[in-house]
Amino acid sequence: MATDLDGTALRTDGTVSPRTVAAFGRVEESGAVLVFVTGRPPRWMGGVAGAVRHRGLAICANGALIYDLHTERIVESHLITVEVLEEVVDQLRANVSDLVFSVEYEAGFAHESEFLLGGLDRGALTARVDSVTARPCAKLLALHPGMNADELQATVEGLVGHLVTATHSSRRGLIEMSAQGVTKATALAALAGQHEIKPSQVIAFGDMPNDLPMLSWAGTSYAVANAHPDVIAAVDHVTAANDDDGVAQVIERLYR
Repeated sequence: MATDLDGTALRTDGTVSPRTVAAFGRVEESGAVLVFVTGRPPRWMGGVAGAVRHRGLAICANGALIYDLHTERIVESHLITVEVLEEVVDQLRANVSDLVFSVEYEAGFAHESEFLLGGLDRGALTARVDSVTARPCAKLLALHPGMNADELQATVEGLVGHLVTATHSSRRGLIEMSAQGVTKATALAALAGQHEIKPSQVIAFGDMPNDLPMLSWAGTSYAVANAHPDVIAAVDHVTAANDDDGVAQVIERLYR
């Protein structure tokens, strides 16, 4: 079983409900493999790891990083090279005004001075940098003050889609870019292959466009009721919203 976290298995306040914790326990007790597949970086996984009692593996940064929740260590990474970073940033700056950038590393985060921090980064210790292309990164993020996420993603894909994989998981104009071909689906498929699990045996849950590759790959796909319209249109089933423990409701039916 594979599930996204924010907006899907987690409540809007970022917590894991007791009901969802118990449901995750059912999955592992049944002998099934439980995988969290998230846009979150590993540095945001500590609270989740503790809440779920360090169960399972996590695919982080939209597939760029594989994180062992038992040991809280990165066990695999797929990074954007410096050469690609330089070309992507140059192309985007030349064609889209007002973009500002940040980068997610295997350990740590850095941002340009004008990048408006959101979510768990607000108030956290972060590094401001003059250049986001100085070293390889797991994820390059581009923020625009006026464009919505769907519009910005289409623009970014048109300009640099041949260099990186662009997606979004935010309600603001924030695009997340991974190395070309790296998605939640590619990472999940590789992990499933290691366990000799076929796509038809996988149940996946999500809520935002960065989940679409995974939901398309999995044999059975669920969106929560609060999901992006494109996600609801693409899945096999829709369950209750994240704040109503929609993922847990499905698990309780499937793992008795």
